[in-house]
Amino acid sequence: MQDIQNSPAGVDMSIDRVGVKDLRYPLVVRNKNDGFQNTVAHVDLYVDLPGSFKGTHMSRFIEALQEWSGVLDYYSFKHFLLDVQTRLEARRSHVTFNFPLFLNQEAPISKSRALMEYQCMFSGELEVDNPSMFAGVEVPVMTVCPCSLAISENGAHSQRAVVKINAKFEGLLWLEDLISIAQNSASSPVYGLLKREDEKYVTEQSFANPCFVEDVVRNVGERLQDHEQIQWFKAEVESFESIHNHSAYACIEMDTGSIR
Repeated sequence: MQDIQNSPAGVDMSIDRVGVKDLRYPLVVRNKNDGFQNTVAHVDLYVDLPGSFKGTHMSRFIEALQEWSGVLDYYSFKHFLLDVQTRLEARRSHVTFNFPLFLNQEAPISKSRALMEYQCMFSGELEVDNPSMFAGVEVPVMTVCPCSLAISENGAHSQRAVVKINAKFEGLLWLEDLISIAQNSASSPVYGLLKREDEKYVTEQSFANPCFVEDVVRNVGERLQDHEQIQWFKAEVESFESIHNHSAYACIEMDTGSIR
């Protein structure tokens, strides 16, 4: 049968990424404490394409995914990148998984437990034999405004915020560690279940630790900078202000390998 994809392109221009996007697929994620967790991911699979070829072979992406183990860890993911690269006869392969991760969150006083959902990302690029791995999380937190607290006789405005981390790493990096870094960098974590004694504790502790978005992103950045597995990171904090008609935002992007 005629192979149209391998015929010359009408425009001799290389393509950086071509493939399949937003494919839903079951995934097994290794957990730090629980072993494994089953979830469902949105998957993007790409390769580069020289200008001399009209198209890529889309079916080969699906074949690679079907034959992959489906268990997400550093080594299986690296093998998957290599398989995509080999099947598509490409110089570079790119794979991204976006998925929800559910972790048991324990209330501080009652010790009541409830599941919290965190949006996570795992992506990689393989060029020749040089892999680049990235992990990301989105973590809800709570902030109390230091300015509002300082100028008010009673109380201060507080609000939910979200911390987004994208980190390039080598070796073993747990998503739970990134989530913990985000939670410990704000006025308070967000919980799935709080009893009255927990609510009292969280309120008092968060008001004792007021944070601007600038404080939160710097706290995150300092912890990521000190993490031995992290080579580069982008940390973002968006605060959904309770008394303003806008969000407050801060971002730090850093190559940590260059400062060690």
